Amino acid sequence: MKKVAFFVVMNKSANPSVRSSWLPPLRLVFLMWLFFAIETFFLVDLGFLGIYPRNTEGLIGLLTAPLIHGNLNHLLSNTFPLLFLGGVLYMFYNQVANQVFLQCYLITNFFVWLLARPFYHIGASGVVYALAAFLIAIGLFRKDFKSLFIAVAIIFLYGGLIYGVLPGNQGISWESHLFGAIVGVGSAWGIFKSYQ
Repeated sequence: MKKVAFFVVMNKSANPSVRSSWLPPLRLVFLMWLFFAIETFFLVDLGFLGIYPRNTEGLIGLLTAPLIHGNLNHLLSNTFPLLFLGGVLYMFYNQVANQVFLQCYLITNFFVWLLARPFYHIGASGVVYALAAFLIAIGLFRKDFKSLFIAVAIIFLYGGLIYGVLPGNQGISWESHLFGAIVGVGSAWGIFKSYQ
């Protein structure tokens, strides 16, 4: 009975149109570009809106850090994956997409605040990693053709992300990547188990 309910929740997405599937991630991307435009045109540095771990002033970053980017390349490198992965999430897992998206956004940022190195962490890459990890993990947990196909496609397109969870360039928040991946897998497992 519960397995049937899980199948219905994950597939009963009322077949949302492609256009409506892109709207939620598009809103986030719009805000990212808006903040970048403000920084560029008004010559202000909004880096203080990032996450500064274990500091009360850094708590604002739980909401704003994914909207702030250091330069145009940083912004572009998050824009297209967010649109694609977010669109896939809302297209194929519409009934749980809002829950997953919020978990990927807020819980990832909380772990960065709690455990990351003490400097300002900015950018939406943690959300990108979380979405990718969710889409891969839910396919591996469910094992139906559609979910597995999506998982394999994400691995094919974004398999290189795995290297981003390892400490490397000191200026890159690998912690955001790592915690995003963990949150994505955890979200997939929680949703999968809740319908077992």
